Amino acid sequence: MASPEGAPVPEEQRLGPVLRRQDQVRTGTTDQRLLDSEGPSEWVHTDPWRVMRIQSEFVEGFGALAELGPAVSVFGSARTPRDSQEYDAGVRIGRALVDAGFAVITGGGPGAMEAANKGANEAGGTSVGLGIELPFEQGMNSYVNLGVDFRYFFVRKTCFVKYARGFVVLPGGLGTLDELFEALTLVQTRKVTRFPIVLFGTAYWSGLVDWLRDTLIAEGKASMHDLELFHLSDDVDEAIALVTKEVGI
Repeated sequence: MASPEGAPVPEEQRLGPVLRRQDQVRTGTTDQRLLDSEGPSEWVHTDPWRVMRIQSEFVEGFGALAELGPAVSVFGSARTPRDSQEYDAGVRIGRALVDAGFAVITGGGPGAMEAANKGANEAGGTSVGLGIELPFEQGMNSYVNLGVDFRYFFVRKTCFVKYARGFVVLPGGLGTLDELFEALTLVQTRKVTRFPIVLFGTAYWSGLVDWLRDTLIAEGKASMHDLELFHLSDDVDEAIALVTKEVGI
């Protein structure tokens, strides 16, 4: 038996931990197959290759944030205007968190995220942005000094939780609600160590809290003590005290 190049094919072949004999023996070398540019390219769209991309995102995210130190994630709408009271509150929250010894993590986009990053940056702290690939490109705001972009929401959300010791949630839309309820679920089910969650803006969040109490809990879909998983506040100093009191540094 000979290879296409005329070289004899061995009866036994060891490729790393794999043993091949008889008709399972492959011609050529692993390096040769790696460097060969010919052949189909559909493999880049297969699930095994996606798994590698997912793994690489975890590696990059964990590597970038492993030495971050104590941090708080701040969520809020990308549509918050810069001249609004909500934006001003985000700036003050970011600044106050840095003054309390925490880094600030946001989604890295505009609006409330930019506000918290701005406050953290201007206070001389670590201002983290965890961006996400979206059809409508937002880009990383200019106040981020440590940024990581993700393809996959679930990898990004893992980093939000893994490297934060608490959450401050400013008024926001569906993305903010997604992040909020993800955090509440993880705490409720004890998938993560309990950490404080502060909803900033009682006028904005009170309708949701009323629905949780008067519908969700009233119909037995949750317990009354689940309302203790979060705090409400309109005061920046109080919000910082609430989100940091259980996670002293």
